Amino acid sequence: MLLGVVSYAAYLPSRRIEKKAIASANQWFSPGLRGLARGHRTMAGWDEDSITMSVEAARMCLGGHDRSAVDSLIFASTTAPFADRLNASVVASALTLDEGLNAEDAGGSQRAGTSALISGLRALKSGEVNRALVVAGELRSAKVASVQELQFGDGAAAIMVGSGEDVVAELVASHSMTSDFVDHFRSAGERFDYSWEDRWIRDEGLAKIVPKAIEGALGKADMSGEDIDAFIMPHAMRGASVKIAKICGIPLGSVCDTLGEQCGNLGVAHPLLMLALALDEAKPGQNILVTGFGQGCDAIILRTTDRICKFAGRMQAVNMLSSGVNEDNYLKFLAFKGMLELEKGMRAEHDSKAALSTLYRRRDMITGLIGGQCSACGTAQFPRSRTCASPNCGAVDTQKPYSFAEKQAKVLSWSADYLAYTPDPPQHYGVIDFDGGGRFMADFTDIEQGSIDSGSRVRMVFRIKGFDEKRGFRKYFWKATLVAEE
Repeated sequence: MLLGVVSYAAYLPSRRIEKKAIASANQWFSPGLRGLARGHRTMAGWDEDSITMSVEAARMCLGGHDRSAVDSLIFASTTAPFADRLNASVVASALTLDEGLNAEDAGGSQRAGTSALISGLRALKSGEVNRALVVAGELRSAKVASVQELQFGDGAAAIMVGSGEDVVAELVASHSMTSDFVDHFRSAGERFDYSWEDRWIRDEGLAKIVPKAIEGALGKADMSGEDIDAFIMPHAMRGASVKIAKICGIPLGSVCDTLGEQCGNLGVAHPLLMLALALDEAKPGQNILVTGFGQGCDAIILRTTDRICKFAGRMQAVNMLSSGVNEDNYLKFLAFKGMLELEKGMRAEHDSKAALSTLYRRRDMITGLIGGQCSACGTAQFPRSRTCASPNCGAVDTQKPYSFAEKQAKVLSWSADYLAYTPDPPQHYGVIDFDGGGRFMADFTDIEQGSIDSGSRVRMVFRIKGFDEKRGFRKYFWKATLVAEE
């Protein structure tokens, strides 16, 4: 029976900031940045983080699949918002996955994404799980006027592995090696990475460690470098993937673009993003080699099946990469990254303490956006209550759980408020009517002023609702955003 990838998807924030805007703003201090100022990098919204972006990637990955079949979830990130809270549990709750599944966090290395994928595949092969969902997301921070500020990007990717006829890329072989080679590091409690010298990383790290992992995977598969049709080496260092390909005998035409000028490097999510893009354009029977570098190296060889051409989500990652809104406001970029301390005004001065007991008791409603539907008259409502909201019904205790997260809606009324505090003024909010019934007062996100009106089509996205800065807690909920025009 085939075993491997059954679904995949990627999520990139809608905003793409021009690298030349970053370089131009810092030219007075670091004129050398102009040499890196080509293309764009992704720019997460103020209400996005590694969790919310991973949820979006996972929602697209799960589209059309039975969520109850997922019995393992691995969330990979080096920028997870909680140090002592299972971040994967937030992702699972937002996806309304069964609480009987196993969920775990993976991090501590830039190869956490590929290591998580290998762990999922091994659990699948051993028979411990039926479907494993691997999600990886990063919200990367860098010092102002640094090279990393231009190299990094924000985003997420999701890979679901399983067995049977749904497999679009079967596992051929994998090999991992561990070596405490420190190319960069970030100590606990620190915000920014400290990087070592590029030549050392290239010559002593990449050129010596990565080929050993690749040779191990090729040996297990009884293959040579010439058999590789797509080579994924997601390092941000220019020319690194070509050098490794030459060492390993991989055709240079098989080397995949590292996407530095399209979105930047997404950290642990980058190899999975590149894998999604490679699968989007792959033909049946092609061999894809995925590597992840960080204190060692992972190498995974996958072979596409005939199913790849029939995959419903094909070209989703390609379309995600090619879409986006151009942003040239560097100060907004810094503000969203928390690098500017802006005057918020008195309206922002309030205690945002989260009621953790309420969050738990109503987790299906708050995190999963589960409302109710009356079994007597069929009326859908949010929030769920004992009494039906229909004035013609009023039945008591007839509410059944009803999910609104995947329902589209239409804007009934809206407002753009400059008085209420928001990190991205004006604050857009209003009333929406869901397809199939249900009315909801929602915040709008990723809205350009003047782009929304009554009758606009919207969909729901999982975002940060607010921050409890005093206690270091962030609150999540669902917001509405415009449906992209086809």
